[in-house]
Amino acid sequence: MALVAEAPDYIQVFSDGSVKRFAPEIVPPSINPTHGFMSKDVVIDSSKPVTARMFVPENLLTETALPVLVYFHGGGFSIGSTTWIGYHYFLGGVSVTCKCIVLSVDYRLAPEYKLPIAYEDCYSSLAWLCNEVSHEPWLQRADLSRVFLSGDSAGGNIAHHVAVKAIRDKACQVRVKGILPVHPYFGSEERTKLEQETGDVGEVAMNDFFWGLSLPEGSNRDYYGCNIDNADLSKDEWARFPAVVVYVGGLDFLKERGVMYAEFLQKRVKGVELVEAKGDTHVYHIFHPDSDASLLLQKQMSEFINSF
Repeated sequence: MALVAEAPDYIQVFSDGSVKRFAPEIVPPSINPTHGFMSKDVVIDSSKPVTARMFVPENLLTETALPVLVYFHGGGFSIGSTTWIGYHYFLGGVSVTCKCIVLSVDYRLAPEYKLPIAYEDCYSSLAWLCNEVSHEPWLQRADLSRVFLSGDSAGGNIAHHVAVKAIRDKACQVRVKGILPVHPYFGSEERTKLEQETGDVGEVAMNDFFWGLSLPEGSNRDYYGCNIDNADLSKDEWARFPAVVVYVGGLDFLKERGVMYAEFLQKRVKGVELVEAKGDTHVYHIFHPDSDASLLLQKQMSEFINSF
């Protein structure tokens, strides 16, 4: 069994198709309030399986109707989990700051499950919300007229495509109010100026590596899930696209792609915002969930969500 591909410290792929992932510290859920929030794990679809972790403010039952933020973790579609310590504390903090219910989805990962599996798994969380709102105690205060989608890196990409699926699915009972992609992960076969000129070839190679793991067999980086130019909607569909705020990091190699994504939307959707954290790197909020920059991001997300 030979090692055929790897991203050191993150993932190894072997010749027999097996995969080894390296995870940081994992945090279990707790219904006892810590840092002002409670958390528990739920099953979205046991047949796949798809699970999620819910985060709610500790004073949930004393609150009036709360918006719901559905969050998709990053990791190039191939690594990551809502159970990672950074996600746990950042998203718990989001539930407190935003006064919202957070449903963070653990979807199936590539290369075992290539795109569009992640889109399908994450989209199923919307149906779960509708089915469970009258049964799940922590959803008693959920306001399903105010559902938002967010995620970082690959999760930001997923948020966009789940929003598209919600628009196109006439049976969908959820009207997504807004999406908040954080450092979204897109690409294309054509290199951008930064990708051509950057001295850090490792960044380009790492992006190519993860796209290689996640794209369907026979596809390249012009696949609709990667190249946003090939994922266009009809005029009527764009008219129903939710409000958007795109967050980018000033020191993030993917900032360029995030700006391009925002500009793409601004030509088609009214009121698209672009917010830059000038001195910060890719997914800083997951590596440093208690930093001033991460707390500011939580506040910015709250301002957007609670403007509706």
